[in-house]
Amino acid sequence: MGSEKALAHFGGVPLIQIALGAFAEAGIPARIAGARSDLRPFGEQIPDLVTEAGPLSGIHAALSASQAEWNIFLPVDLPLMPSSLLASLLQRARLTRSPVTASTLNGRLAPFPVIVHRSTLPAIADRLVSGQTACHRAWESIPKELGLQLDAVAVETLLQCGQCVPDRIGLPPVLWFESANTPGELARLNRFGQRLGPPRSNPSEIPIAGDSQVS
Repeated sequence: MGSEKALAHFGGVPLIQIALGAFAEAGIPARIAGARSDLRPFGEQIPDLVTEAGPLSGIHAALSASQAEWNIFLPVDLPLMPSSLLASLLQRARLTRSPVTASTLNGRLAPFPVIVHRSTLPAIADRLVSGQTACHRAWESIPKELGLQLDAVAVETLLQCGQCVPDRIGLPPVLWFESANTPGELARLNRFGQRLGPPRSNPSEIPIAGDSQVS
């Protein structure tokens, strides 16, 4: 969907507004990073410092602009991601002190949402310089370089413990991580959304705070 992906609609609401709404529901202040179009009407926007390097460049820019110890990142193309998972991952990161906190589903690491400690900024900058821009590889390798470990918690465990719940009744976790990178994928997710129960709250009624950055 190119530069206008963030403005594409899911259930009649722009993807950018749904993502920012998830942060607002979780009580996490947010700003917009890594965007290729002007999204300032929705919130404060941080420009990339390194261009044409994918999501990792937006993360690099956000960490460079952030005074927060922990920063959480969620792409706009995951419209079914529940806000409770964002809150659970942030709480876990503060407890474990891991430089990178992410989740797994069916044993597979999900690159997003992710909690990144600001101490990872030099390692992320090095990867951008060398052209190593794959986020999942960065999350697996950077903690080791810092002498620490990636903390990847199973979504199944969080569900069983009641630490996260789907925003829509009947929504299986596998759909939380389904991305809407193309118009066809977005249409497919919209069809799923129409079959499920209504959102637990209406994203269009949630105030927009503005980047995936946590204090």
